Amino acid sequence: MSLDGMVVRAIAHELRQLAGTRIHRIHQPDDHTLVLQLRGGGLRGQPRLLLSANPTYPRVHWVTRPQQNPLEAPMFCMLMRKHCEGGVIESVTQPGCERMLYIDIRQRDELGDDSLKRLVVELMGRHSNLILMDPATGRIFDGIHHVTPAISSYRVVLPGSAYTPPPVQEKADPIKTEDFGRFAEALSSAGDAPPERRLVDAFTGLSPLIAREIVHRAAASGAPDDPEALWGAFREMMAAFRAHAYEPNIVESGGKTFFSVTRLTHLDGAARPFASVLECLEVYYGDKAERDLVRQKSADLYRFLQNEKAKNEKKLEKLEATLKEAEEADRYRVIGELIIANLHAIRKGASSVQVVNYYDERQPVITIELDPQLTPSENAQRWFKRYNKAKNGAAAAAEQMEAARAEIAYFDTLLAQLENASLQDIEEIREELEEQGYLKRRAGSAAKKRKPSRPALLCYTSSENVPIYVGKNNTQNDYLTNRLASPNDTWLHTKDIPGSHVVIRGTGFGNATLEEAAMLAAWYSRGRSSSLVPVDYTLVRHVRKPNGAKPGFVIYDHQKTLFVTPDEERIKALPVRTVT
Repeated sequence: MSLDGMVVRAIAHELRQLAGTRIHRIHQPDDHTLVLQLRGGGLRGQPRLLLSANPTYPRVHWVTRPQQNPLEAPMFCMLMRKHCEGGVIESVTQPGCERMLYIDIRQRDELGDDSLKRLVVELMGRHSNLILMDPATGRIFDGIHHVTPAISSYRVVLPGSAYTPPPVQEKADPIKTEDFGRFAEALSSAGDAPPERRLVDAFTGLSPLIAREIVHRAAASGAPDDPEALWGAFREMMAAFRAHAYEPNIVESGGKTFFSVTRLTHLDGAARPFASVLECLEVYYGDKAERDLVRQKSADLYRFLQNEKAKNEKKLEKLEATLKEAEEADRYRVIGELIIANLHAIRKGASSVQVVNYYDERQPVITIELDPQLTPSENAQRWFKRYNKAKNGAAAAAEQMEAARAEIAYFDTLLAQLENASLQDIEEIREELEEQGYLKRRAGSAAKKRKPSRPALLCYTSSENVPIYVGKNNTQNDYLTNRLASPNDTWLHTKDIPGSHVVIRGTGFGNATLEEAAMLAAWYSRGRSSSLVPVDYTLVRHVRKPNGAKPGFVIYDHQKTLFVTPDEERIKALPVRTVT
């Protein structure tokens, strides 16, 4: 994990500026995360600080993108508001080189007396936690994650229990290791493992990533396992950390993305530097954490849609077999008529009869199988019944195949929307499936009063300063195309590929805006990773929703087609906001 003790040291140093800052609002967008909206203290605007005990992505950074908060605040959030909202941050410190932060907050209680609370931020993988405690008594008010005796025999995190810090590792403090003797002694205590492993085992706060960087730098001046060469690289890096001379950066190498607060010279790939470690972490974790949370929230929907699509694909296979069998209908009719024409030649109880097929120009002699239990006339009627069944089945199969293909296309569209969905988008997709009868309404949801349908849309601003609206699910697509857009606006959608509706508002735009809108249509579709994606565009007046059509489905004409390759950097460079 890249978020090691050195990164937390850089975070703590950067957050020293919060001394004197007031906590204006506290939100808890999910089960692991708090967002503190801050005011004053020399900060510009009202920045929001995200503290997450997510077991996969524990982190601390500024957050600029809007967060979806639950309608009813969780209990831990309510507790934090009671004890910390309106309070002033006195200090942010790191104990040793541990992956922990202490945020001390002073607030006036109900009696007007000053009280000091401590928010402990533990950034330790699956053991991460956010704990509010009283530093004077050492008692816990509550933690965002409860730890019971059944979970851990070492410590308990429950309201009223005494706070016990995580187990201290018996390792040397790298910041306080300032001479070769102490360095060599700590290194030798780590055994005969490879040098990067010994560094991790010997010193607290060093991740394998930092250890590999030290070994790489040591190799440039000598053997990578030479203690003196390792000491030179280690001393130089720790001196920079001791002076808080950090170099936050993100490097993409070998298909993976890494971050650190020092240059990662052992990795191939260009480094993207940042002036702030908190900004670096927001860029690194922002999309990863949100996509991970979205995947968790949408996993059941994804499985449901995949299963429904598979059911319709199997149904389609069976209907195709039925249709193929129906192609034999005319042969059944011919056999029945040949039996009628030869009734006089068929003996009762016969199991077969040979007749001339006068429907064939060659008039061959064919053998017709008969049921000896039936009369010749009943045998003819049996073949006519097969003819009628096959003929009627062909019409029904064709109709059902069309419906099955429409269902498959619908589920494909929803699966594509899930790939780009936010948490709010997932909720709207779930509500749509409930309204369409695919899912049962959740307990209590039917009793909720529906709000007017004004879903949130993404609004990009093109390089020509023209607004481009994007719908990310069927609810948003219907609202955008059928209610918000004007007849002379330009509508775009990927050709024969599930994706979003995109609308360029107004008529005063050039080719640059059209290309950017087409690129957005391709980006918010199944074709986002493809090149030369076909995108149709036409005026909104030429787009129609058929009666009884499923949400998001439209037909259109008078279209032209552009071929674009989605460029992520260009798309991210376009200003974007959420509008309702």
